[in-house]
Amino acid sequence: MNETLRTAGDRCVLRMERRLAHPQEKVWRAITEPEHLNQWYPMPATRIDLRVGGTIGFDVGGDPNMPGQSTMEGTVTECDPPRVFAFSTPAGDVLENERDNLNHFELRPDGDGCLLVFTHMFYDRPFAASYAAGWTDCLNALEMVLDERPVEWPEHMVENFEAFMEKFGLNRGSTEDTPDGWRVRFDRQLMQASATTPVEHPVEQVWAALKGADPGVPPEKVTAPAVGDPPPDGFTTARVPSGPVTAAEAPTVLEYDWQCEDRTAGRVRWELSSTPAGTRITVTQTGPPELAGQRSVGLAAWRAHIEDFVRRFQAERSPS
Repeated sequence: MNETLRTAGDRCVLRMERRLAHPQEKVWRAITEPEHLNQWYPMPATRIDLRVGGTIGFDVGGDPNMPGQSTMEGTVTECDPPRVFAFSTPAGDVLENERDNLNHFELRPDGDGCLLVFTHMFYDRPFAASYAAGWTDCLNALEMVLDERPVEWPEHMVENFEAFMEKFGLNRGSTEDTPDGWRVRFDRQLMQASATTPVEHPVEQVWAALKGADPGVPPEKVTAPAVGDPPPDGFTTARVPSGPVTAAEAPTVLEYDWQCEDRTAGRVRWELSSTPAGTRITVTQTGPPELAGQRSVGLAAWRAHIEDFVRRFQAERSPS
């Protein structure tokens, strides 16, 4: 895996290389002409004005992540045939923290073929493994198009996705100082969709699994615990002793006090949100300055707990 992820200002930069056994000119046509591009690119292009400042029209009418929207326009930002092609696309409302994306294709001659250097610039770092897994499948499809083979999309992306989660360190969490003490935070993306099929009720499925709901109950019917009740075990870890629930709204929010030496030390909050790939789990734990030593405890405990939950959740839903 030669993929890398770095930051440039407030953007994330995903870089991928592919050695292609085809001439630069043929690959150029495959990435700039709609009849070829549409066989491997995730959104069908209806037109490409191949000049800097030119527009690219995309048909997104069949995209379940863009309800009510039929078209989208990108803008060509670089065009140096047959070497460099780059364009930006608006993020829309698909991801809350995302803004315009930039896709950059560079072709370098390499013997009787060429080297493709693909760069994707974006803002939502927790989604990086989803982007990387998706682009891996797209570049695989590009090779099939160049080889004049039928394009076959994989039904499941979880294995590649989880490899990128680990490779890029996206499952490690973070810790920061706050005016009242400190905060531990995890933004853990899940891959529930496939390259061809979205998943129904992704957030509700995760909520039901965390709550330990009866499998016979439809996920969308699983309720929240009452304020004052103990939080369900799936939302807790023994290394961060839990107190009563302070806020709950199915299927998106559960918050409770955590205890240290029989007193309330701070809050643990779980938030579940929907993304095109599946559910994003956001877990935060706050604490006071005098318990700064609990930061590392919380960071390790929540990483282990969340990763264990993800493994079990995926194993229960993996194809037999």
